[in-house]
Amino acid sequence: MSDKSIPRKAVVLLSGGLDSTTVLAMALAEGFDCYCLSFSYGQRQSIELESAVQIAINQPVKQHKIAEIDLRIFGGSALTDDIEVPKSRSTLQMEDGIPVTYVPARNTIFLSYALAWADVLGARHIFIGVNALDYSGYPDCRPEFIAAFEALANLATKMGVEDEEGIRICAPLLHMSKAEIIRRGMRLGVDYSMTSSCYDPDGEGSACGECDACVLRRKGFEGAGVADPTRYQT
Repeated sequence: MSDKSIPRKAVVLLSGGLDSTTVLAMALAEGFDCYCLSFSYGQRQSIELESAVQIAINQPVKQHKIAEIDLRIFGGSALTDDIEVPKSRSTLQMEDGIPVTYVPARNTIFLSYALAWADVLGARHIFIGVNALDYSGYPDCRPEFIAAFEALANLATKMGVEDEEGIRICAPLLHMSKAEIIRRGMRLGVDYSMTSSCYDPDGEGSACGECDACVLRRKGFEGAGVADPTRYQT
């Protein structure tokens, strides 16, 4: 039996976007001591990472680390390579195949870093804001991927082997629509004006309003009946 008096620690992947910020609020509401992990991975824009820093400062997190890696050495994505970001696509187009904004193996890499920190902290829970219903088409946002990584985590770590409860990969947004995510976040007091989702913002951080992430974000706020606080270029 685990000692209930021991604080429940969780590593939370925090990108600075709408989904990960909601997940952080959910983990805090559940009483976890949250250790946030963000990445400077060679992404084409830094505004989302700047948002993550401000969000962590304004939330009662225990610690916030930024891991520096460079996925530009591989490229292969509109977020890390000289590839144009798709604009003004319909949801039907978004459903058609894996988009060029997919960063190869990104969630596998991020979760591996989170797993290493969790093993050091003695944290049994890792939270990630993946979502399988937002038409992203990303293979590493599927329930099968989360289940497979959790199985790996419990085979490959000290905690997984020695702790009877093992490690859990928590993806509470997995089967929620963007509108449902926003409504949940609003109930938890999330300030979405601090978040950034755009794949192609301008130099001042204003969202393009036309990339897949912006289209889904806008529709999410409309569906939730909540005013969109995003600063768009047009």
